Amino acid sequence: MSLAVLRSRALAGMEAPEVSVEVHLANGLPAFAMVGLPETEVKEARDRVRAAIQNAGYEMPAQRITVNLAPADLPKESGRFDLPIALGILAASGQIPTSPLRDYEFAGELSLSGELRPIRGALAMTYAMHRATHGAGKARRAFILPQANADEAALVRDALIYPATSLTQVCAHFACRSDEAAPGALLRHQPAALPLAPDYPDFSDVKGQATVKLALEVAAAGRHSVLLVGPPGTGKSMLAARFPGLLPAMTDEEALEAAAVQSLSGQFNAAAWKARPFRSPHHTSSGVALVGGGSVPHPGEISMAHQGVLFLDELPEFDRRVLEVLREPMESGKVTISRAAHRADFPARFQLLAAMNGCPCGYHGHASGKCRCPPDAILRYQGRISGPLLDRMDLLISVNPLSPEELEAPSDGESSSAIAARVQQAWAIQQARQGKSNQLMGTREIERHCKLDRAGKAVLRASMLKFHWSARAYHRILRVARTVADLQQSAAIAEPHVSQAVQFRRALLDL
Repeated sequence: MSLAVLRSRALAGMEAPEVSVEVHLANGLPAFAMVGLPETEVKEARDRVRAAIQNAGYEMPAQRITVNLAPADLPKESGRFDLPIALGILAASGQIPTSPLRDYEFAGELSLSGELRPIRGALAMTYAMHRATHGAGKARRAFILPQANADEAALVRDALIYPATSLTQVCAHFACRSDEAAPGALLRHQPAALPLAPDYPDFSDVKGQATVKLALEVAAAGRHSVLLVGPPGTGKSMLAARFPGLLPAMTDEEALEAAAVQSLSGQFNAAAWKARPFRSPHHTSSGVALVGGGSVPHPGEISMAHQGVLFLDELPEFDRRVLEVLREPMESGKVTISRAAHRADFPARFQLLAAMNGCPCGYHGHASGKCRCPPDAILRYQGRISGPLLDRMDLLISVNPLSPEELEAPSDGESSSAIAARVQQAWAIQQARQGKSNQLMGTREIERHCKLDRAGKAVLRASMLKFHWSARAYHRILRVARTVADLQQSAAIAEPHVSQAVQFRRALLDL
């Protein structure tokens, strides 16, 4: 037979559409043509595949070889098509059987020696294959991919994963007619034991800062955005690093979404399964690094922080244009990257945690009076954060320096587990009431679930008139007040809950 058809997967953002790898052998001068909109790294498969086939002990046909990657209008990139192309050549030339190939999908980059190297996006491809082929009336397929990608692919429950280390091993599997009892056949991968619980730094390490811890507890319970403001050395970064330990445990669906994004960037780590992502990009990062991009779109830091925390330390030191790209994803929870020939959607449901000093020297408002920055320098520094971005912050927390007595005293604060237990209770209340966190409530849900008593309305109305807050700020105060009430397990939002939310918001006026 001079024609062989195998199946693989491309990557288009978070999607992994099916690709048919068609290999045809024809008489004529030896040639190797590849069509189907392949990128440069895919075209280079010709040399890798030729060397891999010869070094694996098989014969490279001295014929005209045409490889078509269908559909033709879908861009193909990376070396993941090496394995199906090599197998297609061997099947079309009769060196391995053809009929068993229809029950599998393939992905893997080949070295010149025929070894299989890991690829990006194995989890996304496996998930897409499983959805397309698993179910009543569907022909179920297995996935053959490199051994190094087996653990992440096996996170898709009930998926048939057959890892391999080389082209020779895959060919031996089909020579055995896929009989798992036969010597040389590939064995279905058994996933490794996953960590029972993520290991986060503990809040008990932080001395003092009781007010800050309370505000972070509110932020964790409702998934609210936070801005920490204070002089250097007061513990802002230390508090932020411990914040993910307060968040509710990830569900299987959330963990799978987060792992799929990490897989697209080749940064998946099985040891971090169900650990909330914590991303802290440097303030020199570009807008593309933060949001994602490239000629073939890749996820950025905000997508890598999906279902977790994005921490921006030294917030005013970021380029203002870079910070502005956060505004839409903070509201929508996703980012769309469009290029001339590519368009990709990535999830970006992250919780923003930011930290900053009050002035260029850092000591604005410090009790020691060390700040010597002129007023115009302070205004310019704080003005690096735009009003629209500041308006999207739910809580601003002043982090003040500790006294020598507080520093000398032993750590006696609550542990992360104790705070997280209260956060989990508040989270459960929100899920039972509206099926989402308070931060995600829309206008109608706010009207339904955030009704105020007469005293609460008076406090909020007076604050709105005095400080000229926007409609967005009004809704954010109601969401925070709802979270404060949930933490106290109160069905109604009372005046103290509104007052606390206003106090968290009022601090924004000091900037």
